Amino acid sequence: MDKIVIRGGKPLHGAIPIGGAKNSALKLMAASLLSPETLTLTNLPHLVDITTMAHLLAELGVRIAMDGSAANGGHAGRAFNLTADTITSTTAPYDLVRKMRASVLVLGPLLARFGEARVSLPGGCAIGTRPVDLHLKALAQMGAEIDLREGYIEAKAPNGLKGAHVIFPVVTVGGTENLLMAATLAEGETIITNAAREPEVSDLAACLTAMGAQIEGAGTDTLRIVGRRELHGAEHAVIVDRIELGTYAIAAAITGGSLELLGGRLDLIQAVVDALHGAGVDFDETPGGIRVSRTRNGLRGIDVMTEPYPGFPTDMQAQLMALMSVAEGASMITESIFENRFMHVPELCRMGANINVHGSSAIVRGVDHLSSAPVMATDLRASVSLVLAGLVARGETMVNRVYHLDRGYERLEDKLAACGADIERVRT
Repeated sequence: MDKIVIRGGKPLHGAIPIGGAKNSALKLMAASLLSPETLTLTNLPHLVDITTMAHLLAELGVRIAMDGSAANGGHAGRAFNLTADTITSTTAPYDLVRKMRASVLVLGPLLARFGEARVSLPGGCAIGTRPVDLHLKALAQMGAEIDLREGYIEAKAPNGLKGAHVIFPVVTVGGTENLLMAATLAEGETIITNAAREPEVSDLAACLTAMGAQIEGAGTDTLRIVGRRELHGAEHAVIVDRIELGTYAIAAAITGGSLELLGGRLDLIQAVVDALHGAGVDFDETPGGIRVSRTRNGLRGIDVMTEPYPGFPTDMQAQLMALMSVAEGASMITESIFENRFMHVPELCRMGANINVHGSSAIVRGVDHLSSAPVMATDLRASVSLVLAGLVARGETMVNRVYHLDRGYERLEDKLAACGADIERVRT
């Protein structure tokens, strides 16, 4: 099992290209099931989750042709041509779905276009239960007949889906996306109230619109979709990854360096920018993206609560905690999205961080320095928080179980090393 070894203490300087958003690309790939014509997606990142979704779609009968794998050594983003003209199965098997919960996003498209779907209950990172009951209740409102049997969601809509007014009791990104895709082929108008407003949802809406869907309200909490009999092919570029962008911004801040994040957009991470400004981090727009550096006054503790977009993203909570571990003063970080997302705390404490968890909040008292230690990644964002801590820790830090990293960060060690980090992957 691979490990990442970091010898900390080196400020980062240089430029890092930000890739396409994994959390958008996966849903866009699932959208290919809505049309028999080819959907071309560009700026796809090289990630394990993308490969898993490609395998799942191929299992269903989608033909996938890849282009762009040789550009810049294979690291400039790929293009996929996805053609779902001959679907051979409507079953998404457990062996593939268990690896990544985003696989459940094939449910809505399969049900809408083919009238049936059998999808394993999802797996993914162990950061909370994240049930899909809201997805299922919403589809049932549209006329789907749904049973849970032997670990599978079995859904049927023999007479097609019908438009409905769905009010989500809480914001659900996956539920919004599943219903949005299903509604594009449903009969009549569907209204989604309390819809997720994440940029990835808007990116999906833009792609579906390019495929011929009629959608209003993207980026707001109310979506209106008028169903069409069929959608057509299109070409769409995946939006830039705002979580990767925020992660490298913190890498610049925690090491006291300065990084230009190529392709970065401030509007995608405004809540992160606002929080980090308060912590003593500067952001400046450049012709190529964003430059991030620490102010001369050093890092200061701040209080943050994770919230649905446009609030501070839960996917940046672990990275911020690593930064606050070496900031002056105390911070309080409250996690309001997932109930089990402080699993990185014991590992950061092994490196000398002073963190106490009280329910859904963590009190972080900044220390003078972190020290190296062998640590173990527990989920995707927790794993990168340990890498960030290792960049500033004294001595040699070894991060184990880095397969989590490969699900969401493309060539992380190469990008950091190119900017001066003493970091390497050890293959075992």
